[in-house]
Amino acid sequence: MTPHRLVARFHSVSWRLAALALAACACANTQHIATDRLIPTLQISQKTGHIPVLSVKLVHTYPHDPHAFTQGLEYYGGYLYESTGIAGQSTLRKVALDTGQVIQKVSLPSEYFGEGLTIFRGKIYQLTWLSKKGFVYDLRTFRRIGEFPYDNEGWGLTHDDKSLIMSDGTNKIRYIDPVSFAVTRTIELYAEGQGVVNLNELEYVKGEILANIWHSTRIARVDPRSGQVVAWIDLSSIVAKEPHRQEEVLNGIAYDKSAARLFVTGKNWSKLYEIRVAGNLR
Repeated sequence: MTPHRLVARFHSVSWRLAALALAACACANTQHIATDRLIPTLQISQKTGHIPVLSVKLVHTYPHDPHAFTQGLEYYGGYLYESTGIAGQSTLRKVALDTGQVIQKVSLPSEYFGEGLTIFRGKIYQLTWLSKKGFVYDLRTFRRIGEFPYDNEGWGLTHDDKSLIMSDGTNKIRYIDPVSFAVTRTIELYAEGQGVVNLNELEYVKGEILANIWHSTRIARVDPRSGQVVAWIDLSSIVAKEPHRQEEVLNGIAYDKSAARLFVTGKNWSKLYEIRVAGNLR
């Protein structure tokens, strides 16, 4: 069994049940084992007549570390900041956009599986998957200056002007106070009346939340007031450019506000792609 299949994530309920069953058989690290039968079916409507599906245009291609299991991505001050996963290999890193060179890096303790990341008010916030703990770092030095708890799994992380915004693999997105870390608001995502689960990496762009859907080639554009998916961004043309194995899926959204540039990548992808969405983001 390859290392990539050993680290496949059991984020949905069916995956967790499968992990429990395997644990009963005394199998080690079952939460990181995947089989084709265990890939969850996305609970989204197949009727897209009322929700526009937007195509993308490739603007530019940049190098990306093919060994970076991308879980969180953000553009800030001319650099990419990235959180990578896999217990024992998880990192926080600062990356040069044009070259893909890692400028600065810190490794997480081996028991943590790195997840979503965002930069807010001069601090870096990073989630972990199953540990129910996030880390706070000094933006300049990468020195860890704090921790924060949460009751659910950690998947994606972004922010608006006031709050951290977090996904946990369900159809719920939680708003978190950046000082007390209390949940101040929860929204549930729906598309044509059906819940959209497996919400992964998040990015806040022009008043909307962009959400990767795990094991999907689409990004959801979400109205944070209603929780409704207002459009799907179809990235199948980008995904097709990147040969990848089962768990090396699309995941990673970063937005350069100053130049209105949108970047996407995936887990262990060799490229990062600058794209333009048809009709632009409002």
